[in-house]
Amino acid sequence: MSEYNQEQSKTIQMVRNHLKTLSRSEQTRIKTRIRSYLLFRKEVAEFLQHHFSELCTQKCYQNHYSACCGREGITTFFADVLVNVLMSSEKETGRLLQVLGLSDIGAKCVYLGKTGCLWRIKPIVCEMFLCEHARKTVFGRDPLALKEWKRLRLRNKRYTWPNRPVLFDDLESCFIRAGHSSTLMYFHNSPGLLRVKRLAAKKRETALQESHRIKPLV
Repeated sequence: MSEYNQEQSKTIQMVRNHLKTLSRSEQTRIKTRIRSYLLFRKEVAEFLQHHFSELCTQKCYQNHYSACCGREGITTFFADVLVNVLMSSEKETGRLLQVLGLSDIGAKCVYLGKTGCLWRIKPIVCEMFLCEHARKTVFGRDPLALKEWKRLRLRNKRYTWPNRPVLFDDLESCFIRAGHSSTLMYFHNSPGLLRVKRLAAKKRETALQESHRIKPLV
């Protein structure tokens, strides 16, 4: 098993095992926390289905090209794993662990099955990726679709870009407080994302100080 497969497998198993220790009400609280994110993902999926499904099926999937699904080239956040395991059946999660244990998966993503991605709710990086050919083909003939896509990309940042408190960071923190760790917890171990968080915190602190500063009398 490759290093990539190992870290994926360990994280999936850790999340699955921890969720099994939670009561139904505790799991419901997590589902409530991610409700708005799931609604966002539904909107993205509907947008892609409407504008890109036919193009991507013909251009990539039917001819087995699938350039966007390169082997070990998919970045998955810890929150991706948590959301997917939480919303998947035991059988679906078991299937992910099964393919991760295979020694020879070829040149494509380990999660790329015969009918597409094996994840019920695929990683956000995958969902938001559009190759240059697809972008030019669709957005070149439909400016309104481009405008909508830009809006969806901005909404994505509300969950994944930590220049403010965001869901993906919060979900990692919940598991860290429970005593867990994972190499996929990028919001707590990625130098780039940690820098974004530090700069954002400093900016908020400066703004707070400015708001409390007493203005001199004129």
